[in-house]
Amino acid sequence: MNVIDFSILDGVSVVIWLVASFGLSKIFKKFNIEGWWAYIPGARIYWLGRCADREQDGKVAMIFEILTYPTLFAIQVLNNDLSFIKYLVLLFIFFDIVCLIYKARICIDLCGDLKVNKNWAWLWVFAEVIPCLVWGFSDKYTPSKALLRYNGLDPILDDFIVRSLADNVNTTESGLAVKIKDRTVRNFLDKRYLLREIFMNIEPGHMVLLLGGSGSGKTTFINAVTGYEKANAEILLDGMNVYDEYDKMKYSIGFVPQLDLIRSNDTVYRTLYDAALLRLPASTSFSEITKRVSAVLEQFGLSSVKGSLVEKLSGGQRKRLSIAMEYISDPYLFVLDEPDSGLDGVIARDLMRRLRSIADEGKIVIVITHTPDRVVDLFDDLIVLAKDSRRTGRLAFYGSIDEAREFFGQDSMEGILRMINQKDEGGEGRSDEFVLKYAERQVENS
Repeated sequence: MNVIDFSILDGVSVVIWLVASFGLSKIFKKFNIEGWWAYIPGARIYWLGRCADREQDGKVAMIFEILTYPTLFAIQVLNNDLSFIKYLVLLFIFFDIVCLIYKARICIDLCGDLKVNKNWAWLWVFAEVIPCLVWGFSDKYTPSKALLRYNGLDPILDDFIVRSLADNVNTTESGLAVKIKDRTVRNFLDKRYLLREIFMNIEPGHMVLLLGGSGSGKTTFINAVTGYEKANAEILLDGMNVYDEYDKMKYSIGFVPQLDLIRSNDTVYRTLYDAALLRLPASTSFSEITKRVSAVLEQFGLSSVKGSLVEKLSGGQRKRLSIAMEYISDPYLFVLDEPDSGLDGVIARDLMRRLRSIADEGKIVIVITHTPDRVVDLFDDLIVLAKDSRRTGRLAFYGSIDEAREFFGQDSMEGILRMINQKDEGGEGRSDEFVLKYAERQVENS
């Protein structure tokens, strides 16, 4: 005879659980979450934690709720083993109590968001079917802030506009063709969009300013374009796919990060020579390497200090050396993240002029700078990335500097940033408006 005579899930409990799940699915939809998560054991409590802005508590409750199921199963299988069953029962009680504690914490905060008495939390813990049905089906209980998730839908651009923008990108011409459908990352059970729908052609010989507020996706965009972190995208450089042909294309792409990693106890010449050994093809001869090193030293105004130690260089000289190290491979696409950071106006402008001369050689130069207005006259085009209302990086503009001023109705780059930044960042929060406006203009002009 069994010590404990019960089944894991009897018919009544199944019905109650399904009814509660149905109500919970309605609550999830109010929070912009797919309703079917309500029917997944464990996951449902995680998403409940997300609703209450207690994601970590949701993760803990999910783990302990999942642990109760194999424990119950083991109790059923070993129900006649008196020596072992009591430990399993105690283990099950422990898992269940921990789960209930975290579930109560979640529900208390959820009550606050739905503006109901916190005593409802205890009812949820011990009889969740009641609040699930009441909160799920009554329009009275509406969250003050739904989760910022896409649910697979784009709240700004419709499918026709997206297809038209993608078709407008010419992948056969010279230059850089960018077709980024999206760039996503997994956050536990959720998928987060970092970038969406960025399409453009950048012509050779153009120096492009990449503008965007904090978190707008500038670094993610650069990583996607250079092939450092692949996106759901097609990136072509002179018709060659960067992702498919990366081993061949890597010498044609240069990227200078904001922080340099230069050894201070080496000479300028040795630093650049070592960079050439790393970045030039293995088949490059010694004479070709030395010739290239000398040419780049001259181009960046470092010939006079080639014998000096790096630690003796000025800030401007060190920055030029950092850039020269990446340019040693003679890249066709040259991307720089805040190369003028920490430099005063005169030195920063001199540095930008040197980058302008690189673009004038028929190459593509893309630059991020936090002080764009002091050098904006040196650029041909402007890329504006903006965080939309769901905190995803979007293309709000791409075109010439004069077109950008007319498009945004602003004379300065700072003014453009102020318009697209979210209100909680000191901006006007008009990013969605300009993302749609730019996309519609591109479709009309195509």
